[in-house]
Order: sequence, then C-alpha cells, then structure tokens
Amino acid sequence: MTSALDWLSQHTLFTSDGQVLLLAAIAAICIGLSKAGLSGTSTLNVVLMAQAFGAKPSVGLVLPLLIAADIMGYVINRRGGCWRRILPMVPPAITGVVIGWLMLGHIDNSTARTVIGWLIIGLLGFHLLLNARRQDLIALTEHRAFAWAMGLCAGLVTMVANAAGPVMTVYLLSQRLEKKDHLGVFSRFFLFINLFKVPFSADLGIIHGRSLATNLVMLPFVILGVLLGWQILKRIPQKPFEWTLFVLTLFAAVWLILG
Repeated sequence: MTSALDWLSQHTLFTSDGQVLLLAAIAAICIGLSKAGLSGTSTLNVVLMAQAFGAKPSVGLVLPLLIAADIMGYVINRRGGCWRRILPMVPPAITGVVIGWLMLGHIDNSTARTVIGWLIIGLLGFHLLLNARRQDLIALTEHRAFAWAMGLCAGLVTMVANAAGPVMTVYLLSQRLEKKDHLGVFSRFFLFINLFKVPFSADLGIIHGRSLATNLVMLPFVILGVLLGWQILKRIPQKPFEWTLFVLTLFAAVWLILG
C-alpha cells in the first residue's frame, strides 16, 4: 500500500497521505451519484475535493471527471429534450464562465476556499428556498430577464466551484418539462458548458498532465457512483438520503471556510 501511494504521489496530484485518496474516492463517487439522479451529492463532491487537493486545483481536477459523467448522462438521456432548449441559457452562461475565469485568475487558494465555501452555503440556502416557495419562484420565471439571470449565475458558479446544478434545476422547473425531457436538457447543458470551460481551466494552469493522470485513477470511482446511484434510487427513499447529504455538505462547507 505504501509503495502504491508513493507511486501515486510521484505521478499524480495524490500525496502519500491515504486520507487524501479516501476523500478523493468519496468525492468521485458523489460525482457519479449526482449524474445517476441523486442531485444532492453534487455539492458535497466540491467541498471534499477542495479539502483533498486545495480549492483552486480541485476546480480543474473535477472538470474532466464531470465531462466523463456528462457524456454518460447524455448517452442515457439523449432521447429526452433537445439542444434547442439550452439556447436561451448559452450566451449568459458563457459570460458567467468568463467572469468566473477572471475571478479565479486573481485570487489565491485561501480566498478560493472561502469563496467556494460561501457559494456552497448560498446554494444550500437556495435549495431550501426552492423547496419552501417553489410556486412563487416559478411565477418569477415569467420575467424576461429570468433566463439571463439564471444563465449568468450558472456560468459563474460552475466556473468557480463546479456547482451550478441547483441553478439549472430552477431554470428547468420554469420550463415545466416532463421528467425525461428535464434530464435530457440538464445533461446537454452541462456537457456543453463543461466542455466550454476546458480551455479557461487550462489557461489558469489547473488542468495539466498530472491532473489528468489523477483523473484516470479516480474515473472508476465515478463509474461506481453511477452504478450505486441507480441501485440507491431503486431501494432507498430519495428525500431522507438527500437531507442527510444536505447536512453533510453544510458541515463540509463550514469546514472549508474555517479550515
């Protein structure tokens, strides 16, 4: 085991500390779980990866794993929705990505930890508000600026923290889609926007050879998460499961800010 960790520390971003490998494995499983339909796991992976590798490096490290999971999600959900549905969100989302890229280029790792931690707490609060006032929020979607506001927010949050799932969920609720179409549009948007983010992350130096080697080690855990997610959805009520994840994510976000 020691020699394996030594090899990983020489060729990847893993250190000889087994705790880093454990946190990364759990985070990768969470990515797979989120793409299988357990959306509450998407924010937990962000804080776990930030603790394991540092806030800024983790943003680039997570991205190729998300793209791999997005491709799987698109293949599974390709019969639902269409590419035309994401078009209103594309220009503002691209603008948000550029703003996020500029932000990441001017903050250090310590500041990035704080920014990501507060973003996650904000998204958790947004999740609570959505559950409590769903109909009121849907009424707001009739305003012309809604798609631009949601797209800008999604682009900014996904570039800075890879955590725009809740924002996109609110936008898609406003479209009143069937579940199959909802999943199809959701997977298309994130496949597009995550591929668009690659050159910006590479420019920041957070995607490189060693980060991609780290991705190869973690990819089996993402696939495991997808397979586990399908089984969990069949056997465990989603609400209690997601509330447990909510509490864990809140704890992890506070840990990120104070750590």
